[in-house]
Amino acid sequence: MDPNSDLEMLMARYQQGDFSAATALIYRLSPQLHRFFAVQFASRGDADDLLQETWLRIHQVRHTYRAGEPVLPWFYAIARHIRVDHYRKASRTRGREERLEDVHEAQAPPGPGGAPNLEALLAPLPESQREVIEMLKVAGMSLEEVARATSSSVGSVKQKAHRAYERLREQLSGVGLSEGRTGDVREG
Repeated sequence: MDPNSDLEMLMARYQQGDFSAATALIYRLSPQLHRFFAVQFASRGDADDLLQETWLRIHQVRHTYRAGEPVLPWFYAIARHIRVDHYRKASRTRGREERLEDVHEAQAPPGPGGAPNLEALLAPLPESQREVIEMLKVAGMSLEEVARATSSSVGSVKQKAHRAYERLREQLSGVGLSEGRTGDVREG
């Protein structure tokens, strides 16, 4: 019997709600998918996280698999998208970190040992804005993730982040919050 047809049969059963078939797929394919990620990333932790994210995504989109089609390419297409998304997110995060470090070195109040003190920089912000900035920029969460974590809408998260960025820019440039404004700056 062709091992791939066995995988296709397991996938068809998984789509029909047989979670023992899902367990069998996980045991059979996880080592291969883990190697797929481990080759790209030096960190075993990253490979573990990407594997877990892949299985979560497979579970979410299992209804899109067409019975009778080869199942391995379908799994690897999902894994590849997870890997690309991770690479893009990591690149964006590294890019932002470099720019923030440059700004903090030049203008943030120094912390212990002369290092920039992020807490002091964010301290003047209202709690809701500080929380959003920490989740977006420090934890690297997406807007949607922050919205879920704070039980608010994506629009609300964007607004809080925008207001926080505005205050931080003013603080870093040495301009007071009320200078150059005709209205009040309200907490978001």
